[in-house]
Amino acid sequence: MSDTIAALSTPTGESAVALVRLSGGECPRLARKIFGRNEIPPRAAHFGRYRNIAGNILDEAVFTLFAAPNSYTGEDMLEISTHGNPFIVQNILEDLFARGCRAAEPGEFTRRAFMNDKMDLSQAEAVSLLISARSGRSLKAAQKQLSGELGARINGISEELVSISALTEAYIDFPDEDLPPEDKENIANTAKKLVGEIQRLIDTSKYSPLVHQGINMVIAGAPNAGKSSLLNRLLGQNRAIVSPVAGTTRDFIKEKIILGPHAVNITDTAGIHKAGSNIEALGIEKAVERIEACDICLLALDTSDALPDLPEDAVKNLAPQNTILVLNKCDLPGSDAAKFREKFKGFAAVEISCADGAGIPELREEIVRLIETHHIQASADDILVSTRHVQALERAKAGIQCAAEKIADNLPSELAASDLRDALDALGDIVGKTDNEAVLDKIFSTFCIGK
Repeated sequence: MSDTIAALSTPTGESAVALVRLSGGECPRLARKIFGRNEIPPRAAHFGRYRNIAGNILDEAVFTLFAAPNSYTGEDMLEISTHGNPFIVQNILEDLFARGCRAAEPGEFTRRAFMNDKMDLSQAEAVSLLISARSGRSLKAAQKQLSGELGARINGISEELVSISALTEAYIDFPDEDLPPEDKENIANTAKKLVGEIQRLIDTSKYSPLVHQGINMVIAGAPNAGKSSLLNRLLGQNRAIVSPVAGTTRDFIKEKIILGPHAVNITDTAGIHKAGSNIEALGIEKAVERIEACDICLLALDTSDALPDLPEDAVKNLAPQNTILVLNKCDLPGSDAAKFREKFKGFAAVEISCADGAGIPELREEIVRLIETHHIQASADDILVSTRHVQALERAKAGIQCAAEKIADNLPSELAASDLRDALDALGDIVGKTDNEAVLDKIFSTFCIGK
């Protein structure tokens, strides 16, 4: 990592300001040369004219020099804020490359921060989560991980694991000594406690895709129940074609909305009924697949019409914990919401009118309530672990359990000690204490360039 890297750290395209970042030992010299300064006090914003290697002015900019180790990467860094003209940015980057800088790889700034002990691996992963967060809950979870809470939890478990490892090693180092029974009991109790803590972390993984990728919600119902109108009302725009002709929607339409602190992937599907054509049947088949795979179903019902004869395969998985009855067209004469409530006893129901928007705020609140009651519990506000973390945690849990069983069965202490070392190595994988180049390459390849 002796070379100096450079990249655009703001999105490409026109903007008021663009930020070009550099990291590496050449940053102080480059800053002095580019801006014609003999001395540049670090960690202070300076105004200057960017002159290229030929001495021509490329732009007026604000630049800040950060001296190692007090920077994001732990190396000397230079940040240059230019006007957000892509042509200016391109000229500056080409000049930096001509001066000997190298184009940064995806995530290379954060990787250098990790390699220089500015953050552990779980914090480095949180940088990507923070950038991609699209809801309040996702942002909060990413911020918690970035602040080091997951790393602190793992380190706490590791410290206790080291303690029982030391006790186990005592059986190896002092084979002629009769260690008191309470030592083994202490190891067993601590091991049980650590397994419980690890399992609680593993359990949070079920919330991770719901928080970071969003709740998958489907609008389903018979043709002409107002599903597309409902989608438009929830989105606040006319996204789906609305027609009084039944069967207008034949393919699904997917959009993302924010409800409370949650990101929700909402899908409008074809009306479910006995199809009259092969194309319509295919649309209904796709709708049923979406209903079966969703986290939440909004079952739209036309209260001004008779009870619909919905296909059994479309409604067999609907239950109060994953379905809300959306009783539409309650503003029309002759509407009867009571018969629908009677048909679907136990289901949450909200009466609405897509024509004038009545009941839509209440429906939004009911969706949030269902999410927080049955899908993302309050504990999800704590720490969320990823699939990679779960794999390491499962290995650590298995190692601790095996060690505890061997100690209880009076098997050779060397065997238990080996299991405990495996558990420690597995926990080290989460925060990056073990050097695995392939793992690092995979993690940082998902980052955007410039971060």
